[in-house]
Amino acid sequence: MTDEQAFTDLDRGFARFLAERSRLSGANKNRFEALLLQLSAQQSAGHSCIAIGAEDREIVLASGLASADRATPLIAEAERLYLQRYWHYEERLARQLGALARQQFDAGHLEACLDRYFPSQGDEIDWQKTAAQAAVGQALSIITGGPGTGKTTTVLKILALLLETSLPALHIALAAPTGKAAMRLQESIVANKPGLACAAEVKARIPEQANTLHRLLGAKPPTPYFRHDAGNPLPYDVVVVDETSMVDLALMSKLVDALKPGSRLILLGDKDQLASVESGSVLADLSAGLAENTVELQKSHRFQGQIKQLAVAVNRQDAELAWQLLQEPNSAVRRLNGDPIDWIIENYAEYLQAIADGADPVRIFAAFNRFRVLCSNQRGHNSVGEINRRVEQELASRGKIRSGSIWYAGKPVMITANHAGMQLYNGDIGLCLNDAEHGGQLRVFFPRGEEFRKLLPARLPPWETVFAMTIHKSQGSEFENIVIALPDAVNPVLSKELLYTAITRAKKSVAVSAEQAIFDACVGHRVARYSGLAAKLQTYASGPNR
Repeated sequence: MTDEQAFTDLDRGFARFLAERSRLSGANKNRFEALLLQLSAQQSAGHSCIAIGAEDREIVLASGLASADRATPLIAEAERLYLQRYWHYEERLARQLGALARQQFDAGHLEACLDRYFPSQGDEIDWQKTAAQAAVGQALSIITGGPGTGKTTTVLKILALLLETSLPALHIALAAPTGKAAMRLQESIVANKPGLACAAEVKARIPEQANTLHRLLGAKPPTPYFRHDAGNPLPYDVVVVDETSMVDLALMSKLVDALKPGSRLILLGDKDQLASVESGSVLADLSAGLAENTVELQKSHRFQGQIKQLAVAVNRQDAELAWQLLQEPNSAVRRLNGDPIDWIIENYAEYLQAIADGADPVRIFAAFNRFRVLCSNQRGHNSVGEINRRVEQELASRGKIRSGSIWYAGKPVMITANHAGMQLYNGDIGLCLNDAEHGGQLRVFFPRGEEFRKLLPARLPPWETVFAMTIHKSQGSEFENIVIALPDAVNPVLSKELLYTAITRAKKSVAVSAEQAIFDACVGHRVARYSGLAAKLQTYASGPNR
């Protein structure tokens, strides 16, 4: 990163502050400040460190503010430069996961149980069975795969296997990084548990409730600390984490810190999706650094046809094929020519009709969740802000909602800040509806299992309208039909990981609103976060920590 405009005032202030306190002068001091500027900017972009050469390493070490492994503000380790805190997260996580990866369990005689849960598929490799067999014998299991490959189905069978073959009874926790992802994991467990090929008492011992990682660990806002840590570990024998691609370096380090000795950790996710918003690309690094503990599920059981072809083309960065797929007539994937607003309104027609009919909230939520607009950006052309504003204007002009009113029956909102006291969390989605139990008064309904939490609009913590949402916010969600809206100019947010994540939210159809040049640039840009985690994991998993 060399563009002067890419650096913030915070980056410049940080670099100047440390450079002034170094032992350096002249050209070396200037070079040191330039490295600090780059480190601060790259940290904000999600990298845990930056690459440095031998000459820069000598300058950094001569500053008096860096060492190779001590509690100094900076750590210069081999060819990498870290802020001390992120080096600590990475180093500690690598050591702990390396030790966990080496820990084995006696799997016993599993063949009969495995055959019961995973009937023979002939000569075809059953990757789910392979993952289950590995997971029973390992303390650390990483199960990756694209949409529809059966990650949660596989982990459900793994839990049943563990419960059948373990004494005493295991205590199991289910978790995900967001409330939305936790709810989807919970729904999958509940839906698939009755079909398990095991005794009723085994099914009864598999938990159905999934929590966010913050709730599992016992967040203590506004501090960055948790109730459960190395000194007060979690009480569980098995911890399952879904949507691990969304977990950042710091949170993963704190989770592993809180595991009790002898416990198992099972991580699920799609390594090709967007990395976490914060620092690191933990799932991708774990998959690369701990190959012996990783199984990739390769057969999709529900994700087929043109949507899969488009996702694969984008993931392989084949922009020509991807764009060609969008031009085919009568396809599940298409390009929207011109203004997408009419198409968006048409796809919300069932939802709007359910509200007009006075349908029950269950039906209204089901209709709303069949479709969503996914945007790359918050502001600008085809952004979340623009599309939400234009959809409301169009609905008002058609008489579908009351013009000029902030609140109306059918307004969808997303909570944008955690509020534990109200049991509302960042990413929770609610619908403003007429509440028959309160004389038709407008209230915002939030689903809570089979019930709804209903709040007056004025009581809500910070929120935003959500006819459209960012692709980042859509992670952990699934919709029948989506529109992907890209901007009219290339920007740093655009990447093939972003587009792949959006495409894989859809079950039935994908429509893309974008010009070819922008689409091609998006497919052509791959996000590669710089870290030392994968290399460290390979070292620490191969033998005793030194």
